[in-house]
Amino acid sequence: MAELKFEIVENLGVLSTNAKGWRKELNLVSWNERDAKYDLREWNEDHTRMSKGITFTEEEAKVLKEILIDEFENN
Repeated sequence: MAELKFEIVENLGVLSTNAKGWRKELNLVSWNERDAKYDLREWNEDHTRMSKGITFTEEEAKVLKEILIDEFENN
């Protein structure tokens, strides 16, 4: 299995922390030395382990933002 390389370029915020100390975070992450993408997943305290997550390009993040704005304005 190939080594997975990542760099957290910027921590944008923590959404929650579970009982084991893992934090659900939104970060800008560069995977395998590629351009950074918005990344939402759980991380352990020292960022050496992670859960499955989802990444968004800047355009996808903007669309998600609009969807969430519409959702919360209408409810």
